[in-house]
Amino acid sequence: MTDVVLDERESFENLLRRFNKKVQQAGILSEFRRREHYEKPCIRRKKKAAVKRRKTARSTRSRSSSTRSS
Repeated sequence: MTDVVLDERESFENLLRRFNKKVQQAGILSEFRRREHYEKPCIRRKKKAAVKRRKTARSTRSRSSSTRSS
């Protein structure tokens, strides 16, 4: 649970900004979006594999572009 205490003479906008930052850092919204709808385990595995493929493709692209510039 994310807590934010109102400081003396602090505006609501600043309080809200701090709260949003803490929620973002804790990953609460992304977790909520991920759990919003049930996903079958096979679909979860496919998504995870796709993320891994994109990540490796990105790293190989950046590696090959850095060797070309040398």
